[in-house]
Amino acid sequence: MDHLPIIKQIEAKQFEPIYFLHGEEAYYIDAITDAILKHALEEHEKDFNQSILYGKDTDATSLIAEAKGYPMMAERRVVVLKEAQDFRGMEDLLPYFEAPSEQTVFVINYKYKNYDSRKKSIKAAQKNGLVFKSAKVPEYKLADWIGSYVKNKGFGITPKATMLLAEFLGSDLSKIINELEKLSILVEAGTTINEIHIEENIGISKDYNVFELVNAISVRDVPKALKIVDYFDHNPKATSIIVVISNLFNHFSRLMKIHFMENKSKDAIAGALRVPPFVANQMLASAKIYNPKKLASNISILHEFDLKSKGINNSSFSEGELMKEMVYRLMH
Repeated sequence: MDHLPIIKQIEAKQFEPIYFLHGEEAYYIDAITDAILKHALEEHEKDFNQSILYGKDTDATSLIAEAKGYPMMAERRVVVLKEAQDFRGMEDLLPYFEAPSEQTVFVINYKYKNYDSRKKSIKAAQKNGLVFKSAKVPEYKLADWIGSYVKNKGFGITPKATMLLAEFLGSDLSKIINELEKLSILVEAGTTINEIHIEENIGISKDYNVFELVNAISVRDVPKALKIVDYFDHNPKATSIIVVISNLFNHFSRLMKIHFMENKSKDAIAGALRVPPFVANQMLASAKIYNPKKLASNISILHEFDLKSKGINNSSFSEGELMKEMVYRLMH
């Protein structure tokens, strides 16, 4: 289920008596909740008709009492249970979920994990209100998600810029949106955001990042790869060896898959590996440089340095020194 139609209904003052919001992605849960808090009551109505409680600090009896309260000089009440993942009495809310007040908008914020869909409370909430499962954006869809979000804001964005954001910020949508909101203030509307905008305004180097390191290693550009690693050594906040190892493991694993694919066309690779077509082209070229035997060796090297980075069989080498040796061995 997409969160945007829900927000449009809220903006149109069409409210459900129950919003049971749960799942691993906090951003969508916050977005729906913020829309309810903004549109359900007028500002002057909130003092007496809006209650925000927290899972650790409340109980079912108090929540039900709040939800069953009558609005004071307003059309409705709004009751929000935040940090519901810490609330111990969810099943005790079943009687209310089975017969919710028509004068209350009751919002459950259950973040970072899914609530058990077999439980009676969530089934009752689904029957008499709305249940929204907030799923994480899969890694392979993150660049497309960023592109779509930017487009909806009235900007364009280059493929490299989306990859930089995805690689540097990870799958934390709140963090990505926070950085894109900063950009939307600093960059003129209608602009196509590129890696220079990213570097100047967000602080991600367009030349010295994990994305560029993987690219350099993929074409065996030894001087460039070692230059990037040297930058990481002198700028520890830029990345960590764990992030580098994770990205290289994904890269080499995908190259291994390409070797055993019957159809090695760009479109077939993009579909099978769930990457953009321009990335599929680069990976196909890289697969011609690294044969299966070398790829197996490289995956073994990554495992070795993953252990060393955690102190196993390593008592003296710094992270920078480990990264330099690892990258050199991967390309030779």
